Amino acid sequence: MSFSPDQIATELLHILQPDSVIADPIHMGAYINEPRKRFHQTAAAVVLPRNVEQVQAIARWANANGVALIPQGGNTGLVGAQVPISGAEVIVSLTKLHAVREVNAEAGHMTVEAGLTLQEAHQAADEAGALLPLTIASQGSARIGGVLSSNAGGVQVLAYGNARELCLGVEAVLADGRLYRGLNALRKDNTGYDLRDLLIGAEGTLGIITAATLKLYPKPEGYETALVSVPSPRAALTLFAQMRERAGNSLTAFELIPRIGIDIQLHHGMIGHDPAAGPSPWYALLEISRPKGGREGVLTEGLEAAYEAGLIGDATTLAESEADRTLMWTMREQMSECQSREGASIKHDVSVPVAAVPDLIAQGTDAVGKLDPAIRPVPFGHMGDGNIHFNFSQPAGADPKAFMRDFEEPVHDAVYEVVKRLGGSVSAEHGIGQLKTDLLKQVKDPVALEMMHAVKKALDPNGILNPGKLLS
Repeated sequence: MSFSPDQIATELLHILQPDSVIADPIHMGAYINEPRKRFHQTAAAVVLPRNVEQVQAIARWANANGVALIPQGGNTGLVGAQVPISGAEVIVSLTKLHAVREVNAEAGHMTVEAGLTLQEAHQAADEAGALLPLTIASQGSARIGGVLSSNAGGVQVLAYGNARELCLGVEAVLADGRLYRGLNALRKDNTGYDLRDLLIGAEGTLGIITAATLKLYPKPEGYETALVSVPSPRAALTLFAQMRERAGNSLTAFELIPRIGIDIQLHHGMIGHDPAAGPSPWYALLEISRPKGGREGVLTEGLEAAYEAGLIGDATTLAESEADRTLMWTMREQMSECQSREGASIKHDVSVPVAAVPDLIAQGTDAVGKLDPAIRPVPFGHMGDGNIHFNFSQPAGADPKAFMRDFEEPVHDAVYEVVKRLGGSVSAEHGIGQLKTDLLKQVKDPVALEMMHAVKKALDPNGILNPGKLLS
């Protein structure tokens, strides 16, 4: 049976309260307008269930009537996984499922609902005297369900892992409305297939995550943070290896930043002053999280040794206050946003083996430079785990639309060819969504794709969960 949008809204009102169903497209803006403004499609309706039972009821009805559902958290995704393709889908916003069910700092875990923002989860952990280390730029609006569905990464993957590695268990509503009760706090559970990991990173195509149990860690006693001038990504890689050897897992962040990113932010008034001690083509933002009772000065000692070895110059800024540290991290987190102030930008969320990061940047920059030497490379990101946001800003003064029309596809082809050659991935932490479905078919092992389709068919035989995303 085929329903019109009005009929869908009427049917949903039998399941939910009137204030939990949005049927007027005029009021859907916050749910259908995604951050990069690439996809422009309304939904048949937006629903805001208040509890897990309502999510189950929605799924049962949708599965019985062939209505597509799009699970949505904070609508911060960058590949369009959380917004409509056809306009006939129902967006299931989890924002009203935001309870903190349990926090157990001593045992090192917390259980929270999918609609809780990552920042709120941080606060709940902090109030209990613990640390939830997953940190991303959009954590004020990104919600736990979406963070897990996209397997978000962030700046502390180096020490703590990405979202998948920080999750002990999930609760999820399946396509037919059944509830997978996978919440547990077990560190070891060797009883067959890992269904938790199957749902994490599935972008809402296999189930709707409604709650999760997350790992907590002891809060650091303090931080040692520095912005270090390095002559090249190759030097940064050597510095990373030396600091990792010296600091171990207390080295919780190592970010690579090009000078152009700081200059853009200064030009547009996005930061109050230059956080760097001096000009340099590249910088490394390092942070050591000092455990309780840990020795101070490890970062300073490591940088002094690197200076004596001629690896870095003397232009290093050590954060001497929380304001200094905040400025450094604000500058880092604005690296993606600042490029929009310069016009159009062609962006890539890619990863390669850590040792290949310098080759990725050198070869990718050279390949795009052959297309037009005026295109400005702005590669930055997680040097410590091989995930570089390899972005290219339009030539200064160029027409943004013409730039995207003429160069988006050739630049993508050039960068992805380098990534494949170096044994990397075309999506490191943003996912596939609707943006990269064709690309996934080109680069993924055919047998892997067959296995993924088989799993999808088994768990969602009617194809109602986020159709057209991840697997087209």
